[in-house]
Amino acid sequence: MIDASEQHEQLSAQLIELGQLTIGSRRAGDVHTVDLFGELDLATAAGLQRELERVEGTDARSIILDLAGLTFMDSAGVRLLVSAHARSRADAHRLTMLRGCAAVQRVLDLTPVADFLPFAD
Repeated sequence: MIDASEQHEQLSAQLIELGQLTIGSRRAGDVHTVDLFGELDLATAAGLQRELERVEGTDARSIILDLAGLTFMDSAGVRLLVSAHARSRADAHRLTMLRGCAAVQRVLDLTPVADFLPFAD
């Protein structure tokens, strides 16, 4: 049997509102998932950066960054993804990304970074 405190440890979640970007951050066991909804741009990138650094500071074995809910991403978002990937390479390659919609993928595909970011699919 799992008591309430163990269940809380295994599954915790929070929702962060950053103007046009909402971040869902949840942990289940050893996997921490960060879901993005809305626009990742210069105005919202710093907030996502803080959340990713917080998650990276935990003992999660795997970090999943889900871009599927994004509707827009600019070059600040691309820089943030590259930076997160670089930190992950230095930290046991914990980060995996899930692809975004066609508009978001198009931004990534216009740059050479799409070839080396750690997409799961």
